[in-house]
Amino acid sequence: MSLSALTKPWEAFSYGFLDASAKRELRRKMLKAIAVPGCQMPYTSREVPIARGWGTGGLQVTLTLIKPSSVIKVIDQGADDSVNAASIRRFLSRVSGAGETWDTQEATIIQSRHRIPEEKLREDQILVLQVPNPEPLRPVEPNMSIARQMHADADYGRLWLTLYEQIVHSGRIMQGASYPSLVNGRHVMTPSPIPRWDVPKLDMAKHLTFLSAGREKRLYAVPPFTRVEPLVFSDVPYKVEDHADLTCHRSGVRGYFMNEIPQDDGGSQFELSDSNLGIKAIRRAEGLDVKQGETWYEHGAFRP
Repeated sequence: MSLSALTKPWEAFSYGFLDASAKRELRRKMLKAIAVPGCQMPYTSREVPIARGWGTGGLQVTLTLIKPSSVIKVIDQGADDSVNAASIRRFLSRVSGAGETWDTQEATIIQSRHRIPEEKLREDQILVLQVPNPEPLRPVEPNMSIARQMHADADYGRLWLTLYEQIVHSGRIMQGASYPSLVNGRHVMTPSPIPRWDVPKLDMAKHLTFLSAGREKRLYAVPPFTRVEPLVFSDVPYKVEDHADLTCHRSGVRGYFMNEIPQDDGGSQFELSDSNLGIKAIRRAEGLDVKQGETWYEHGAFRP
């Protein structure tokens, strides 16, 4: 056997940028992640054309899932038009031939940083969340070897203690984003830096969710119709951000998660975090026929 027999003709890059070996590994780990919901699966994180910490984990999962018939939506903290979101969306389209969209209803794959869309996702849609730190035990156990053993033993007592200390010190649980949540009654995960407002959207959802951290080389999943329960005490109920009475200054929409924009006079304006939902509301107010899906929240109250 000669060396030339083991090589292939030179190509600029494989379909979808990642090489076939990387995709095979990621597919195996993604299947394992689906089989064991919430459990972290290690993988060999490849180099992609963005810096680590800017969405490399989510990008690698999306590149593995993408195909020419896919329609891609990329969100950066709720916005479709940020530099990061637009660059990733354009890159995904160029290396795969997939379509691009801002509309949650049209997308087949939604890659997001820090937010889940306000419109409910369907069974045929996949949500890919970028995760900077996948380890929920890191704040209470910096030694990752011990943290792995704690996961194996389902030993989450230190997390409960942290939440209890927050209640004692502050009168309420202070954990905002990355709220630790129990998946399928077994593994505790950190649901990426999404706000508390978004965590209930993962519980018994119809869509498949992948969470991937390229810098930490870990991915995990929440399959459809899987229980996701935030860690709470029975006498201290889980509460989301109190945004029900806030109004978007651009679209006039109320009852959804808002971004606060400080003003020169010391006050604040509020803007709908899900930018595409705001655009739909503005166009509908102008008399245009706009298709909007059912939302997770109505007047600030979650509706399953």
